[in-house]
Amino acid sequence: MKKTHLTETRFSNLELSDSIIKGLKEAGFINCTPIQDKSLPLSLRGKDIAGQAQTGTGKTATFLLATFQHLINDESEKIKNPRALILAPTRELAIQIHKDALVLSKYLNLKFALIYGGTDYQKQLEKIKTNVDIIIGTPGRIIDFYKQGAFTLDNIQVTVLDEADRMFDLGFIKDIRFLLRRMPPADQRLNLLFSATLSYKVTELAYEHMNNPVLIRIEPEEVTSKAIKQIAYCPANDQKIPLLLGLLKHHQPQRSIVFVNTKRCAERLDDYLQANGYKVAMLSGDVPQEKRQKLLAAFQDNQVNLLIATDVAARGLHIPDVSHVFNYDLPQDVEDYVHRIGRTARFGASGEAISFICEEYAYSMPDIKDYIGEKIPVAPIEPELLAEQVAKPERREPRERVVQHGKRPPRPDHKPREQRPRPAANRASTPENPQSPETPQSV
Repeated sequence: MKKTHLTETRFSNLELSDSIIKGLKEAGFINCTPIQDKSLPLSLRGKDIAGQAQTGTGKTATFLLATFQHLINDESEKIKNPRALILAPTRELAIQIHKDALVLSKYLNLKFALIYGGTDYQKQLEKIKTNVDIIIGTPGRIIDFYKQGAFTLDNIQVTVLDEADRMFDLGFIKDIRFLLRRMPPADQRLNLLFSATLSYKVTELAYEHMNNPVLIRIEPEEVTSKAIKQIAYCPANDQKIPLLLGLLKHHQPQRSIVFVNTKRCAERLDDYLQANGYKVAMLSGDVPQEKRQKLLAAFQDNQVNLLIATDVAARGLHIPDVSHVFNYDLPQDVEDYVHRIGRTARFGASGEAISFICEEYAYSMPDIKDYIGEKIPVAPIEPELLAEQVAKPERREPRERVVQHGKRPPRPDHKPREQRPRPAANRASTPENPQSPETPQSV
């Protein structure tokens, strides 16, 4: 890490237990980042925090350390059922928080349950029924298990909301309030909220469900990190692929993410990059969870060094050593630009963000410039930056809709049309088949 991105405050000087300090040292954490320096002295003494800081500045460690210390300070008889609940907007972020928690709690006797949708339902249900100290997960499945009586919220001593702004974006606020209202009162627990932006809605949530929180903002005037070198090009639509291939060859990125706006574009780009010799992983919203985790693991382990992603991957992924981020498509939401480029230059490293201002999404750039408060330099497209030879991929067959002899293949439960039941509205009304608008029949 570069010391310019750290403070003089050392973790060993904070009110943290020796076991926590030992785990921090082994993980390579010696000095605090600014958000840790401002938040931990207060939260370690039981003060609620609503914190705003840029992505990649150590917010996760901030709330994990405060949570751990609060739980081990409790000298009461061992309580069954969870004592802390950490909520994240996406399963990727929940998985990463859990991973960090295991590292930082190496010398603590704490048990965790990782809960999220999309996979391992029964396994997670059985886990949460055991005597776990901390639940980390997404709201939907946690509420599902709560309503089944798998655990209680009566003994919650610490509540964490991570990326609260994203909770609003994804429509989770009703779920969040459902859980908060079933916990002990706010003044009987430690409440920690962290967000990339402390908008009016997020601040209102903090004051409604927290105990007089301290608002901490770190460098609010600097929306994007100075460690990220930003540059843009203005290609025609048919230049985007040759330009991307040329830039990849020119920069030789150690590990890079290419962001696109649609799954269709991701698939097309995936085909072209693979046809031109790149090992690529593609991440979009409908990728099954198990496959998604394998793709991310392959990316982190350098089995592939190029990830194509829609905005499902823009937040919450703490992947080290991403040297370059490419906005192949400019995002249509200005905040997504900040979160995308924040995948590079994490924890003091430097990085480069390259954006294509193409014909289709050029209208987004003025709003992005206004939001980040700076103009992104536009470089000319020199001829040497365009790949001369671009191998075209073989034509992709439509996924799960292979056409045979001009017809779709029949489904396993397919019946000839004459054997299918007619809709209720088209059947004649008979004593055996009465019609009633109050009792429509399913088709």
